[in-house]
Amino acid sequence: MSDETRTSFGTRASRRTRKGLAAAAALLLAGLAAVPAAAAADERTQQAGRTQQAGRGDLVAVTPVADRDAGAVRTFLDGQDVATDSVRYGVRAYRLTYRTIDPHGGPTTATGLLTLPKGGGHRLDLVSDTHGTMVHRDYAPSASEDFGRVPSYLNACAGRAVAAPDYLGLGRGPGRHPYMDTASSVSASLDMLRAARTAADRLGRPLTGDVYVTGFSQGGQVAMALGKALDAGADRHFRLTALAPVSGPYDGEGQEMPALFDGRVNDVSGVLYISYWLVAQNRLHPLYKDPSEVFRAPYASRVEGLFDGTHEQEDILKALAPSVKQLLTPTFHERLRHPSGAVLDAIRAADHTCDWKPDVPVRLYAADGDTDVPIGNTRTCARTLAGQGARVRVVEQGAVDHFGSLAVSAPQVVRFFDGVRG
Repeated sequence: MSDETRTSFGTRASRRTRKGLAAAAALLLAGLAAVPAAAAADERTQQAGRTQQAGRGDLVAVTPVADRDAGAVRTFLDGQDVATDSVRYGVRAYRLTYRTIDPHGGPTTATGLLTLPKGGGHRLDLVSDTHGTMVHRDYAPSASEDFGRVPSYLNACAGRAVAAPDYLGLGRGPGRHPYMDTASSVSASLDMLRAARTAADRLGRPLTGDVYVTGFSQGGQVAMALGKALDAGADRHFRLTALAPVSGPYDGEGQEMPALFDGRVNDVSGVLYISYWLVAQNRLHPLYKDPSEVFRAPYASRVEGLFDGTHEQEDILKALAPSVKQLLTPTFHERLRHPSGAVLDAIRAADHTCDWKPDVPVRLYAADGDTDVPIGNTRTCARTLAGQGARVRVVEQGAVDHFGSLAVSAPQVVRFFDGVRG
């Protein structure tokens, strides 16, 4: 990662992008003027009006958030340094509010982005796109037209529907995000597919049942786990068709955690990743009783409040130490270097997403220049899949950084999915 505008949390040059949102808002309002008023009703009002018990994946509300022609899509992608040769159609995007479960299995709601092509076939294949790490809830795909929407727009303008979950606690979902809790990220992603199926049908673009799975960074790991769940028959309406994660942290124990301490992960990203992970995991598993056991002063008194979903990434970075060693107490620093007990259990709970045999085409994308999620994660995943008898191709993108790996890979993923469809 070359500078602080490229952080570890699924946004790229977020300040620059947000400066363009005022102009984008005018375009969106013009495009949404033709949408029926009933469809644009506030999702919270609709949710409050529902009193009946509903199941997982049940659709609560559909809210239009974008309507762009092909030229506007090209302009957006070009502004994110992403190739536009696959753009064939404009897109319409909707925020879905749907029912799902929290990490403890209790009922909750979540939001996500459904993007449909303005053209193409009547019945659509579906892409699941799971996003990278985000600290502010408004970075989520359904809440912000930012770098996180690149895969949704790319795949939709090529003629497929795209379901991009915000995950729990991001977007307009309640509570705080259980960062790197793979099980709840998968359940939220699976329920988003179910909600997308209902919404697409109501919007007159029914789905075929074929699902192409991709995701970036944290979402690359979620994509691998979601593919595993779909392959195991998690929902009879969906058939896993192809799998193409980008730069995922598949091997926390063997690669990502050691890389925090041996220089393969840059200091800024390392501080953000480890502090976010510790705070979020401690809400689910007792890693510490008091932050001072883990974080040095003065960071111990402020770190948990920083990860409440309302802080900008730049503000979090300014409030924390410049390196992992300066952030953590000496005792806990060593505990992470040689994990055991609850810490090791939490790390391993997110691993083993590659321990299965896909019977569909698989490509793993990664970059040698990535200092957020080192390429060793992808190589370990590929070896593990191959050891199960799967045929896997690793696409190495060279010296580009973490976000550069998505900018280069995302159009290639679209072409890969086109080839599978063909």
